[in-house]
Amino acid sequence: MERQQPIEILKQYWGYDSFRTLQEDIISAAIAGHDVLALLPTGGGKSICFQVPALALEGLCLVVSPLIALMKDQVENLKARGISAAAIYSGMSAREVDLTLDNCIYGDIKFLYLSPERLKTDLFKERVQKMKLALFVVDEAHCISQWGYDFRPAYLEILEFKKQWPELNTMALTATATKQVQEDIQEKLGFKDGTLFRKSFARANLSYSVREVEDKKNKLLEVLTKVSGTGIVYASTRKATVDVAKWLQKNNVSADYYHGGLDHKERMLKQEGWIENKIRVMVCTNAFGMGIDKPDVRIVAHMDLPPNLESYYQEAGRAGRDERNAFAVVIYEKKDLEELLKKTSGSNPKLAFIQGVYQALANHFQLAVGSNSFKTYDFEISEFATKYQLDPIQLFHGLKVLERASIIELSEGFHHPSRVLIKFKNEELYRFQVAYPKYDSLIKGLLRLYGGELYSNFVTVSETRLAAYLETDLTEIIEGLHALSKQGVLIYSPQKDKPQIAFAQPRLDATNLQLDEAWLKQKRRQDSDRAQSVVDYIQHRHRCRTQILLEYFDEVSYDKCGVCDICLNEKQADDYTVAESYRDLVKKELDGKSKVEKSKLMKLVGGNESRLIDTLRKMQDAGEIELEGDFILRLY
Repeated sequence: MERQQPIEILKQYWGYDSFRTLQEDIISAAIAGHDVLALLPTGGGKSICFQVPALALEGLCLVVSPLIALMKDQVENLKARGISAAAIYSGMSAREVDLTLDNCIYGDIKFLYLSPERLKTDLFKERVQKMKLALFVVDEAHCISQWGYDFRPAYLEILEFKKQWPELNTMALTATATKQVQEDIQEKLGFKDGTLFRKSFARANLSYSVREVEDKKNKLLEVLTKVSGTGIVYASTRKATVDVAKWLQKNNVSADYYHGGLDHKERMLKQEGWIENKIRVMVCTNAFGMGIDKPDVRIVAHMDLPPNLESYYQEAGRAGRDERNAFAVVIYEKKDLEELLKKTSGSNPKLAFIQGVYQALANHFQLAVGSNSFKTYDFEISEFATKYQLDPIQLFHGLKVLERASIIELSEGFHHPSRVLIKFKNEELYRFQVAYPKYDSLIKGLLRLYGGELYSNFVTVSETRLAAYLETDLTEIIEGLHALSKQGVLIYSPQKDKPQIAFAQPRLDATNLQLDEAWLKQKRRQDSDRAQSVVDYIQHRHRCRTQILLEYFDEVSYDKCGVCDICLNEKQADDYTVAESYRDLVKKELDGKSKVEKSKLMKLVGGNESRLIDTLRKMQDAGEIELEGDFILRLY
């Protein structure tokens, strides 16, 4: 069978007639069997770079990603395009994981997303041997480098997995990586003939600016008044998002807030309202933005300083993806600089504190040493902090260290809808319905609404829809599904909205955590250096901001952007200097005369007629001269 061409795949599934810059080159290299490292800025179309070649090749595309929310978004996006995809993450039952892996072997799954920790589980290592793999993808590849801003040790074990598949080519993708990180990625992934594709980090349409103020809210209002169109405003805390959004509403700005503490329904309503332009400005924590493709964002404002320039570049880069003019502004008070450095220091707790957090988790969930890994628990961080008398902010950072070290998996309140799988065969189920008629209508309702796939896969179901279809009470539907699950007829996994936590490896003694004190010290030092880079960026007054960002990512540019606040201030200063020199020229030519011809002055300025005319008009407005036809009259 002839292989489908990439451009045909792009048209069929995405409806585009052409690729963006570098996409086609990256795709061609992957199809040709080369290992590829692709550096594409936020909004540069990274996912298409591996999804198109995977569809062109025969077999399964395995995608490693550290972000559950991003996995779920990509799987849903692929399914919406008619492409079969699945993900394995904490919150799924053992049976769901088992069935998903079976479908990757015997079914039609084309893309499987999973975390790096899952690669080393016995179940996955056994099942992957039976899979036909077409492409191995490492998303957020900077996580594999100890020099990267979000280093995760579990990524280092990817190479061990790759050794089992020496002929399988790899694609690594990231939006931000310095030269050192780029080299580290290729080495740690064992690239055999690595090909690097790097799109410039320069964004010609994006104007970066920084504003030091005494009243951040009023400055934000001023910015939003000057710049029309959709906006994102980033704040560092949930409380701040609510506070700023309500203040904007009081000042007649269409705004809403978004953070990880909202339930799924609230998050979806707010997100859809913003995407559909019913809400103009979304005030949010960094939980908002990943996986959301809205090209017409005109302004991204930061009300709190980001922890590093990598995060800032990605968040600011959500503006102007349609390549029209857009603005990224940081609004800060002088004290924010000191607070950033202080906060960075506090975000790196000592080893003893982290061990204490881990022990408290083990006590909380009553886990014995050696307990099985990847069992998922509901987890409310505020309740846990109160119970064990832990500072919530320190606790959060302690959990993040444990997560980065692949000791736990933590998900902040993502929605996991209800799922059902019928275990009985057709005839068995019929006999059960005859024997237990009270469940007959519920079983028929399930099959009529969701079809025969219920026998082979976990299917997302809505209890509310079932209740409406059967004209009965919601409580009765839920109780019926639980009862059928207890009797072994089906497996019912109710929806979850609470944050989830899972132990990514068997429970250890807290004193034997696989945490290296040297690594923790290095992380403190690197985080401190990155925070200082943010402070330096903020305090620069004489250097093009795009040049500063490009240099941070090891990209040298001798051309100024011309649109950032520094460049515009320089241009304004240049314009003022030119205007003053032209003003002096006019005065000199009029010295001792009552009038002079414009054409004479035009020859003297040589090619800058428009600036001269602008100067003459300003002099007339100031009452220094009078313009009459082709002559300039002296008034002073």
